[in-house]
Amino acid sequence: MHQPGWLSGAIHVAIIAIAFQFESPEAWPYALLAISTVSFFAWVANYRRYRHIQDLPTSRVASAAQGYVELFGRTERLPGELLASRLSRTPCCWYCFEIQEKGSDDKWNTVDSGSSVEHFLLVDDTGQCVISPEGAEVLTHDHKSWEEGSYRYNEWLLPEATPLYAIGEFSTTTAGAAGAGEERADLGQLLAQWKANRQQLHQRFDLDRDGRISLEEWELARLQAQREVRARHAEARSHSVEGVHILRKPGDGRLFLLANELPDKIGSRYRFWSWAHLVIFLGAGSAGLIMLQ
Repeated sequence: MHQPGWLSGAIHVAIIAIAFQFESPEAWPYALLAISTVSFFAWVANYRRYRHIQDLPTSRVASAAQGYVELFGRTERLPGELLASRLSRTPCCWYCFEIQEKGSDDKWNTVDSGSSVEHFLLVDDTGQCVISPEGAEVLTHDHKSWEEGSYRYNEWLLPEATPLYAIGEFSTTTAGAAGAGEERADLGQLLAQWKANRQQLHQRFDLDRDGRISLEEWELARLQAQREVRARHAEARSHSVEGVHILRKPGDGRLFLLANELPDKIGSRYRFWSWAHLVIFLGAGSAGLIMLQ
């Protein structure tokens, strides 16, 4: 499953491993307090996601209100879009990948990662909605992992023609040109994603290979991002004469979730982890404070 690891306690394992490395009982109170702190924020985040899923009614694409909505349908690729995953070249609607290398200390270090930003469709029995996946939290069980030599490859997919549950900002554009505000929002999201992947950013736009992006090179990147955003808007508009429904990351920071399973199952999982982290927060915090006395 592809999701932030700290929501399900992955950071706890790292904290415990660090505490063991100190080989001193004095490290454990601070490790427990660190675990308690992480669990507090994980409890809040899981409960917030659970409430979003429980409180939002499922809308139909054709009748969805403009704004924050929940949709359920199936994935489809846009006509003419032939997306394949980065590593295994598997046809899909969305992918995320991670390449890790085993170091001399037998630990896996991430050397490259990324995810697709190409639009795809959510289709229900009333219509279709374009999904802009930039900035989405994606839950999927379609995961591949394999090793070759000293490298390990991980890949997460949203295949075509599979269930898709989505929460995000829903809007409908006419067949005319996209508004300036919409273009600025998509441009900002694309540039933020490029900046987050510094290796790819430098490969594409560090023209003099001096290890930094100058103002002139950044302007080239911005112009390229603008061209890509405008091309996507034009492509999406070409598939409808009446208007295009699009779901994207909310500008106010609310949850943007895509998942290829039923919402009840997702909600139950977030409810379980919210309770689990609440117990860990109280238990580890109390134990840590007692040990410090």
